[in-house]
Amino acid sequence: MSSTAPKTPLRNRTWIGIDFGTTNSVVVIAEPDGRTRTARFSFPGHPDADTCRTLLCLWQEEVRGRLAVHEAIGPAAIDAYLDDPAESRLIMSMKSYLAQSSFRETRLLGRRLTLEMLVGQFLACLMREIGIDPAEVSATVGRPVRFAGEMPDDAFGEQRLRDGFAAAGFGGIAVALEPEAAGWRFAQRLDAPATILVGDFGGGTSDFSVLRFDPGDTRRAVPLGHAGVGIAGDQFDYRIIDNVVSPCLGRDSTYRVMGGEPLPVPIEWYASLARWHRLSLMRTPQTLRAIADVTRTASEPDRLRALSNLIEDQQGQALYRAVGAAKSALSTADSTILRFAHKDIRIERAITRAEFEGWIAPDLAQFDDAVSAALDRANLAAGEIDRVFLTGGTSFVPAVRALFVDRFGADRVDTGGEFVSVAEGLALMGGH
Repeated sequence: MSSTAPKTPLRNRTWIGIDFGTTNSVVVIAEPDGRTRTARFSFPGHPDADTCRTLLCLWQEEVRGRLAVHEAIGPAAIDAYLDDPAESRLIMSMKSYLAQSSFRETRLLGRRLTLEMLVGQFLACLMREIGIDPAEVSATVGRPVRFAGEMPDDAFGEQRLRDGFAAAGFGGIAVALEPEAAGWRFAQRLDAPATILVGDFGGGTSDFSVLRFDPGDTRRAVPLGHAGVGIAGDQFDYRIIDNVVSPCLGRDSTYRVMGGEPLPVPIEWYASLARWHRLSLMRTPQTLRAIADVTRTASEPDRLRALSNLIEDQQGQALYRAVGAAKSALSTADSTILRFAHKDIRIERAITRAEFEGWIAPDLAQFDDAVSAALDRANLAAGEIDRVFLTGGTSFVPAVRALFVDRFGADRVDTGGEFVSVAEGLALMGGH
């Protein structure tokens, strides 16, 4: 159940950039000559990738008569989880919890684990996969302008991020804003001073920074204004689940208590269903009993039973793969079909790009407002921005790119290195 990828020791390297993301994590190494090299990850069935899914799986196995806890990350974590879902625990979207004081610890496999310990365990595995000893390197680590979640405590989130890296064995880290790091990476193309806007779209947060770059200045980059929102790619997945999947699982059903008037099915079940990091928390005896109780008098009992099966059989990963595939397809096609099947669940629904853009319209409005806030804080008008650089998987969504083209003009909007640019910038900042 663990990865058998060969490890190549890292020698004579002093600085790395680490983009610990909600969905993917990236490590970039600063070479002595000033260039950067993206670390490669190789898992069985998933060779030679420059990103690692931010997933951690923990399970127990008996070794010499004693139970030992084992771990896997990335694609290997998914394989381990699918191999024995009842006896393993798949941890995802750890970054989404960092600024939430309500989540401090959990119990997994008989152990008390804080969020910092889980983050540290993932990072320690990440470093082992690429042959890096955390104690022997200096690292610059990215953080969002605004952490994910409701009413996030950004200072608390950064401290927990630092503590997670300490738990992984790093002696000390420098922390930089992720869009600022992406700006450093893009600025390598500049041969004259320029004012740029960077839009960095992650899995759980989207950040916007206005910076002044001067290749001839010793400071290189001067931040002028920042803004961010706690939504990004995961929110777009939520819109698809909410509009396509949840109705098929009884969201619009009613039920009765003691023969009384029809009541709506508890909406919180579907809010959790649509959030990656909450779905695993629904597989509790209390939640499953509550769904079973409602099902007995529900107007659509088959759909409620399908919801229960989805949760109990831990089919979240398969559901998210189907939703993610549909979202990706709509970046290049005018329509696609979302297909998902499990037991009595059969979803085969055509989705047009126009529909999808209607669903994400409130999120696009938040992006637009955040861009305006970044410009206001920099005391600049849109016409005073020389270049716009977009990074992150969500920047592929045509409606997202259109926001920037409409405001700044197509000739000023640029993309590239969508998944590694933040880590490259972090390595450049540290090695500068």
